[in-house]
Amino acid sequence: MPILHYDDTRTALRFLTGVLGFREALAASDEEGDVVHAELVWPGGGALVVGGTKHTDSVHGGMRAGSSAIYLATDDVDAVHERVRKADGDVVEPPHHAKFGSGADSYTFTVRDPEGNLWTFGTYGGAF
Repeated sequence: MPILHYDDTRTALRFLTGVLGFREALAASDEEGDVVHAELVWPGGGALVVGGTKHTDSVHGGMRAGSSAIYLATDDVDAVHERVRKADGDVVEPPHHAKFGSGADSYTFTVRDPEGNLWTFGTYGGAF
């Protein structure tokens, strides 16, 4: 599971679930109501862990917000792109047909989340 840290975890969770399409499986808050740990599930399989940058007492405590890039396979790139567009998301690269370094073809697009992480959604499912 990839682990991402955010300065504003509540806003991040709203974007990840409400716009990108993850499902929240678990969210734990601290005494101030800030999300300390959340686990999100992608409909096509896989999961993501979200934490807050203000919580520095773990091995991941020094992680900065906005410094990651993630690729997610989906059969419906256009549906994810439409949700991002309707939410006025920051589309870095619109849907297009691409050829990856491996030579694989994919229909793909990339969006930047509110804290700068890049999310690429594409039809290529990997070589595994």
